[in-house]
Amino acid sequence: MAVLKSGEIDPFIAKPSDRVTVVLVYGPDDGLVTERATRLVKTAAPGADDPFSLVRLEGGDLVADPARLVDEARTVSLFGNRRVVWVRDCGARNLLPAVQPLLDEPAAGSLVVLEAGDLKKTAPLRKRIEEHSSALALPCYADGAQDVARLVDAEIRDARLAIDADAREALEALLGGDRMASRGELRKLCLYVHGTGRITLADVRAIVGDASALAMDELVDAVAGGDPAAADRLLGRLEASGTPASVAGTLLQRHFQLLERLRTDVGAGRKPADVVAAVQPPIFFRRRAEIARQVGLWTPDRLRRAARILDEALLRSRRMPLLAASVLSDAALTLARAARAADRR
Repeated sequence: MAVLKSGEIDPFIAKPSDRVTVVLVYGPDDGLVTERATRLVKTAAPGADDPFSLVRLEGGDLVADPARLVDEARTVSLFGNRRVVWVRDCGARNLLPAVQPLLDEPAAGSLVVLEAGDLKKTAPLRKRIEEHSSALALPCYADGAQDVARLVDAEIRDARLAIDADAREALEALLGGDRMASRGELRKLCLYVHGTGRITLADVRAIVGDASALAMDELVDAVAGGDPAAADRLLGRLEASGTPASVAGTLLQRHFQLLERLRTDVGAGRKPADVVAAVQPPIFFRRRAEIARQVGLWTPDRLRRAARILDEALLRSRRMPLLAASVLSDAALTLARAARAADRR
């Protein structure tokens, strides 16, 4: 059917059309993906206590048994209301064989909600759903300044609080990396000031952590995955939160060391997806496809150059602490541009 624009998503979630039988919720903001998918499921299946109204599946279930999705979607709800099938962890898996029959012959009276991570435009599942008349894609990108401002307004209004101008400015600078993390920080802050009626700058400094730092993986993936604009934005947010630049530098160094190990395994004949899936401790499932892609971007020669760049940047940052943020930012953006160039080849 289409890809909904930002301003069209909330109205659709509040009143999903009966003509839409498959919805793909995807994007780089994991928290927003989960939040929107959850809201959509609750709206479409208000009788969630009825096991015939709501069925929860994992992507892995459908890889093993693709026909199960069709069976679940075509099962009639016990009380005649709409049946919802909620499938999580779709991003790194080829679920098109399971979904395609429902696109060929839509299941009237049901809604399939597919919850995925960040998918490229060329990803088969995303591409097919965006083209289909009875399916819909809901993209979930990191909150911009206006989105953060609206989120702050909504949470503060619901808590019946006021906020000082300097407190708002500081608060908005710390939010935005992940919708659920941002909302959690806001609610924690509102609970902290309960009974006072007003949020001050001191309150923000006392209670709000950097919600973006809770999603530090975003920065790592922006650098190694070739997104200089996102890397620059996230570096600025870290600096605003007071997070030492060396923290980001060390995490980047560890990530590139991981890529080097994975690349060695791929060079021995294993598939990137299999190598990533075998990492211990396990990598969060929504990042696996992205990291497998990064393994393909970074050849052994590129990884050696990346290691030298990061080693030199960390050494210079220790010798010149006042310039640490600038030095490590330059290194991170250099690597992000290199990854972008490799991706375009």
